[in-house]
Amino acid sequence: MAAPMELFCWSGGWGLPSVDLDSLAVLVRTYARFTGAPLKVHKISNPWRSPSGTLPALRTSHGEVISVPHKIITHLRKEKYNADYDLSARQGADTLAFMSLLEEKLLPVLIHTFWVDSKNFVEVTRKWYAEALPFPLNFFLPGRMQRLHMERLQLLCGEHRPEDEEALEKELYQEALECLTLLAQRLGSHRFFFGDAPASLDAFVFSYLALLLQAKLPSGKLQAHLRGLPNLCAYCTHILSLYFPWDGAEVPPPRQTPAGPETEEEPYRRRNQILSVLAGLAAMVGYALLSGIVSIQRAAPARTPDTRALGMAEEDEEE
Repeated sequence: MAAPMELFCWSGGWGLPSVDLDSLAVLVRTYARFTGAPLKVHKISNPWRSPSGTLPALRTSHGEVISVPHKIITHLRKEKYNADYDLSARQGADTLAFMSLLEEKLLPVLIHTFWVDSKNFVEVTRKWYAEALPFPLNFFLPGRMQRLHMERLQLLCGEHRPEDEEALEKELYQEALECLTLLAQRLGSHRFFFGDAPASLDAFVFSYLALLLQAKLPSGKLQAHLRGLPNLCAYCTHILSLYFPWDGAEVPPPRQTPAGPETEEEPYRRRNQILSVLAGLAAMVGYALLSGIVSIQRAAPARTPDTRALGMAEEDEEE
């Protein structure tokens, strides 16, 4: 009998089952709940506990590990877990069109909102990850994740000169506002985008909107526009209450400790402890060397106190 599929994703916070966009999308529990895929879900806040070292990641029933988001979706569809079976050809085309629209118009602004906007990053994004990640990952991983997201944003928007940044930001936000308005018009008074049952488009839209809606952002003009669209807000609330009645109530987790079985899975506990200790020691030694607290000097071989040795010692002191 094949082993069940296992999905590793970022844990929840801000009233959401996960705080990570990729983890929150159809890659994780949203897709599993919509399609009924038999997944054993591991909600964690330490990517080193993932079999790939990244999140999200899927371990298939045959032991293969998939860590690229769209490949996870492709694998689930190959396993016949697809929320779009009952869609017509036109609805399938609409799905592709709206998913492209989300990635082109809304995704860049979401990345900018959570990872580039300095106020949001310091007070919301980095704060959550610094509290959730174990030592010593909480010191350097949020900054590394920020750099990766900035590179991703650059790929989405292309290269821009520094003097164009303000104009670029204004253009991005304007397009995102129009995208939200278009989604609200397309949804109308329906429960889901294609009737009474959720499809993959609903999972993608929910993952984009719920993250923006739930986070307490100090700088949130796009969030304010979303909250002014009541049908999209009700849409997100409906999906949360229907598919995540317990997950939606989660709060940002405290920094993990190795005490309870919920925080560390047995196969990864020892590896995580060893890597944490080694990384901590390396960080402390590196800081000591760079700050001059500790210096390394080559020891001279022992010699008899003859005249030549004394002369060399005097030359060393002069140098």
